[in-house]
Amino acid sequence: MPLLDNLTNQTKAALPVAQALLQKARGAVQAMTSEDGRISAALLERHQHAVHGLAWMATYVQALEQMQAWAERLQEAGSFGEMESLILQIAFGEYLHHLAGGIPMNQGEFARLADLGLGRDALAGFQAPEVQALMARGNSTAARARLVALMQDNAGHATFGATGLDDELEMIREQFRRYADERIAPHAHDWHLKDELIPLEVIGELAEMGVFGLTIPEEFGGFGLTKASMVVVSEELSRGYIGVGSLGTRSEIAAELILGGGTDAQKAHWLPKIASGEILPTAVFTEPNTGSDLGALRTRASRDGDDWVITGNKTWITHAARAHVMTLLARTDPASGDWRGLSMFLAEKQPGDETDPFPSPGMTGTEIGVLGYRGMKEYELSFDGFRVAGENLLGGATGQGFKQLMQTFEAARIQTAARAIGVAQNALEVGMQYALERKQFGKALIEFPRVADKLAMMAVEIMVARQLTYFAAWEKDHDRRCDLEAGMAKLLGARVAWAAADNALQIHGGNGFALEYQISRILCDARILNIFEGAAEIQAQVIARRLLA
Repeated sequence: MPLLDNLTNQTKAALPVAQALLQKARGAVQAMTSEDGRISAALLERHQHAVHGLAWMATYVQALEQMQAWAERLQEAGSFGEMESLILQIAFGEYLHHLAGGIPMNQGEFARLADLGLGRDALAGFQAPEVQALMARGNSTAARARLVALMQDNAGHATFGATGLDDELEMIREQFRRYADERIAPHAHDWHLKDELIPLEVIGELAEMGVFGLTIPEEFGGFGLTKASMVVVSEELSRGYIGVGSLGTRSEIAAELILGGGTDAQKAHWLPKIASGEILPTAVFTEPNTGSDLGALRTRASRDGDDWVITGNKTWITHAARAHVMTLLARTDPASGDWRGLSMFLAEKQPGDETDPFPSPGMTGTEIGVLGYRGMKEYELSFDGFRVAGENLLGGATGQGFKQLMQTFEAARIQTAARAIGVAQNALEVGMQYALERKQFGKALIEFPRVADKLAMMAVEIMVARQLTYFAAWEKDHDRRCDLEAGMAKLLGARVAWAAADNALQIHGGNGFALEYQISRILCDARILNIFEGAAEIQAQVIARRLLA
């Protein structure tokens, strides 16, 4: 039998061992990055591999904690079946091996104990019988084979294994799953190949379904739902096409900015229009040559009477042509060279069309061709005398822009983690369907163990990333600081999405390299997840700084 006896007791016993290893690693990395009793920025950079390795180790341990919590909730509800048991034991078996032998930060970089300043003696606790049993038999060939057999029995489902959500969230999931299957998935690949904008008809349907106002309070015309609901919706729409799953991202960011930093008048004016989809926002933060270093932004906002005039350049601006308003970060204090001189604006613009994408005076735009993530298009924008009304300075005060933006990072990264799960789930479904239908050497590909192994690990890691993302959303919904948890969810989710897409393409063989097969699109779409909303390296740095503080 592939299932381990008393599984949840064994996994529960293994958790303190993993947590103890993390504490040892944290102490070791603190020692190598501290100077005169304080964390040194120079030492953080010098020991970057160890610092980021610590972030990955903490992410893995947190992931196992959430898998344990998921299993216990399902047990209490009487829905912890064979598939869920297999997912749990494979996850623990695999991740315990990674913790002991090396965590993949990407395809060619591993975080090993020696990198973190630890010797093999740090693994003394791993000799516990529960840990040894999980490492020896948790992720076995038999366990993976049995999981894939059960997945074939449930091949019509969009998820494999109970998610642990309540009935309301499952009802929301089912609604958007059906919509994605009927209205998005049949057209996504054609939109991608033709590099077309997502049809306005689809945006209108999403607006009617409340996608743009999911988490906006009811008093401002939204649904007032939880971040967990936003995760479910984003996941299912991204399973259909990441472009559609990302349409709500800019609305989410704009709403967070206005709710957290806007005046009462700004909230009353903008939030109902965002919630209804009457206006589409775009986020205008990044500049050429600055990347993740937002404190170094150069775009200027100068006073002209009661209004402001914007001068400068921005890049990687998503859905910019169609947008009605830009959440625009600019420098209002020319004497400042860091984040303290930045302010946020709700800069109104006229939506463009194919013949004139940027009709507003004082701004021009050039499209950036991209491999994937095509449904909204990317642009480089130039501002020269672009005017913003004085009342559209967010919060009515200068110098608050960077702080206001920081307040949105938790929700944005949770939503990005959800998009990653949707892309990964899409890769799994497409890869599995191909493996079932494609015959080689007289049998279906799925009957070959290494093909089945790939599918099994996709399903397991998707569930791991899903539970980590749900946890971050629940923390946010309970008004608890969750930048650490949100960062971990995004960090792991992006890696899982890329691994799933890469392995699903491998299952397709040469056909996966052909543009006509949708896995080629999914691979391109998956790649962006490790870059935007905080590149993996930046994300690991942020997580580690919190751990070492």
